[in-house]
Amino acid sequence: MLKVAVVGVNNIGKIHCRYYSQNPDVKLVAACDLIEERARAMADLYGCKVYTDMKEMLRNEEIDIVSIATSGEENGGDHFEPAMMAIEAGKDVLVEKPISNNIEEAREMVRLAAEKNVRLASNLNHRFVPAAYKGKELIDKGELGTLLYLNMKLTIQNPKETSPWFHLRALHPHSIDVLRYFAGDIRRVQSFMTKAPGRNIWSTASINLEFASGAVGHLTGSYDSAGRHPIEYCEVAGNKGRFVIDNVYENFTFYPHERDELLVLRNSIMTGVGSFQETFKNRLDHFIKQVKEGVAPDQIEASGAHALAGQEVIEAAIHSQMEDGAVIEVPQARKAMLQ
Repeated sequence: MLKVAVVGVNNIGKIHCRYYSQNPDVKLVAACDLIEERARAMADLYGCKVYTDMKEMLRNEEIDIVSIATSGEENGGDHFEPAMMAIEAGKDVLVEKPISNNIEEAREMVRLAAEKNVRLASNLNHRFVPAAYKGKELIDKGELGTLLYLNMKLTIQNPKETSPWFHLRALHPHSIDVLRYFAGDIRRVQSFMTKAPGRNIWSTASINLEFASGAVGHLTGSYDSAGRHPIEYCEVAGNKGRFVIDNVYENFTFYPHERDELLVLRNSIMTGVGSFQETFKNRLDHFIKQVKEGVAPDQIEASGAHALAGQEVIEAAIHSQMEDGAVIEVPQARKAMLQ
């Protein structure tokens, strides 16, 4: 069995502990948090050890995987130090998104993981659903032909006021990852942002995209929506057909250009994804499976390198907004690591 420790067990970290404890190939051996009561609560639920010092935990426990669910500024400010510590110790690491809200730190995390030859993955859970799998399958089989355009929308309600770029860095690692999962690297971006009444942060964004393949796209994002509405919409179109995914996993429809029949997938209430939190389970289970199978670090799905590539797009979009909507080139992740 793989031995897993979770670092940062407030909110999202609790979800990590729950799903690791349910995986038959995993033993949750430790919960680590600066606030001892949080780690103690996980120990009471799952029978793991309690730590408030990560260095002590790494010295004392046999651990295969460290799951980093700390938070911090823009939900990624506290990822760097514990992730680097785990990578230095030679552990495989799964880090919450964003991999880091600091692009230089994100680059360094990916560089060190490659140097140490350890698996670094990110919880980009929106791609780990049957609807996304089907879309990727159709693309790979050539059913859409040459990809032409993609439209993405991710909107939730988040009234928090932190940095001007909180909405971009905290939410859109998911939407950018889904776009890149289907269409590959993004070459250039152009962004326009606005602030809802009473807000101080750039809480709604419109981002134009050009992919390295030549396809074009658009992302609409907002922290000014409501939980009653579907949060996510994705449309991918080629010269032979297009598909639409509604609300992450609820519905999938493929529209072939030359046939009247549609391919429709529903998320069954009996056998489908039961709740959004189960996308975390799908993602964690997949990482465990890849580790057990010995998948090479550079072949991990939703890897640290993929997460970094997404953050590069986000930083380019921020740069565009700061430059009054200028078109900004996106550095590729591999090149960025060498800068």
